[in-house]
Amino acid sequence: MSTFWLYLLGIVLFLVGLALSIGLHELGHLLPAKLFKVPVGKYFIGFGPKVFSKKIGETEYGIKAIPLGGYISIAGMYPGTSPTDESGEKRGRMRGLFSKIVQDAREANAESLEGFDESRAFYRLPVWKRIVVMFGGPFMNLVLAFVLFTILLVGFGKPGATTTIGTVSQCVLPVSSSQTACTPTDPVAPGAAAGLKAGDKILSINGVKVSSWNSGTEIIRSSAGKPLTFEIERAGKVQNIVVTPTLAQRYAVDASGQPIRGADGKLVTQQTGFIGLAPTSGLVPQPVTEVFPLMGQTLGGTVNLLANLPARIGDVGQAAFTSAPRQVDGPISVVGVGRVAGEITSTTAADPTAKAASLIGILASLNVALFVFNLIPLLPLDGGHIASALWEGARRQWAKWRKKADPGPFDASVLMPLTFVVMVALLAMSALLIYADIVKPVSIF
Repeated sequence: MSTFWLYLLGIVLFLVGLALSIGLHELGHLLPAKLFKVPVGKYFIGFGPKVFSKKIGETEYGIKAIPLGGYISIAGMYPGTSPTDESGEKRGRMRGLFSKIVQDAREANAESLEGFDESRAFYRLPVWKRIVVMFGGPFMNLVLAFVLFTILLVGFGKPGATTTIGTVSQCVLPVSSSQTACTPTDPVAPGAAAGLKAGDKILSINGVKVSSWNSGTEIIRSSAGKPLTFEIERAGKVQNIVVTPTLAQRYAVDASGQPIRGADGKLVTQQTGFIGLAPTSGLVPQPVTEVFPLMGQTLGGTVNLLANLPARIGDVGQAAFTSAPRQVDGPISVVGVGRVAGEITSTTAADPTAKAASLIGILASLNVALFVFNLIPLLPLDGGHIASALWEGARRQWAKWRKKADPGPFDASVLMPLTFVVMVALLAMSALLIYADIVKPVSIF
């Protein structure tokens, strides 16, 4: 397959993964809404022209042409008001664009309830049920991220030392030596003397299964002068080779195999068993427990990026309109991520397994970003609706403590002007990122 078609395949695979992520996000809202008997008029994946739709029960399910978003139409998001009540009179006195935004939101809200019993409206749900409905979308992204990271780490693995021998030293040289070739007077390394070869996969040592390179190294380092039986796989056949580690001055390492430095910052050395082997690098499968630290790191990095978003967007703008370089770890649009996916599938620098792992990692990170971003406490994001519900609950509880009348549901439609500002900011940010991803895209190669 040509490079062009491989590049296009990467973009298509990313769009399919994005559509799946969005579809599951909206499903996370739909299922609890249905469970709590709230009317849901529409469930759509994508924007733009309608490609397909079918009405099942009271909900129309469908797909639209541009798979860059999705939505469900939940009936009765805001409490209704009559033109004669106090809040209605206040809104009647409002003027300008913002008053029209509020009015449009209220009219759309009223239309969403047409044909449905208002007692089933979303705003009539208890606060905790509204939070469950709105949190359901981001939660689905978090679950999908966990599944994808599990597939990535357990099924593929993460880059590291494998249990396959990469190189075999022919002689034993001092640890600090800069010598690159063996001389006739240098002692022969035990591994080479015993007949171990590059490409041999170590299965066990003295009957102890070698699950990682570090676990094998620990046995070797503690066995100077003791014969060790290596069970290896060579060219598809299993055989045993006996190797006796020699005592040599080597750098000390910790439990994870990392060099230890002393108080002076210099590497610590020690007398330890040595046979002269180095591993190959590759994807090393991990236990499922490793998924949680990776999820935590990704969540922390995403939160940090959003916390510094204004400054990072400024860096993107500078890169887009000047000769400043584009930061690889900075914000990126859907267009940019699609281009990265295309680069991954079309590169010749990685094998198909590594490419698949990279694409899964991208989708997993994308879902973490969707989880964090949607929980920002600003409308129209899910976090804004959750914050509105929490505010209503706190207001009602405060009135109860003060033995005052119940203030009733919080009318979040009055926040539509702020929502408009947030939407304009998001559109402007998206436009800048897309432009930057076209004129100065992020490249991982």
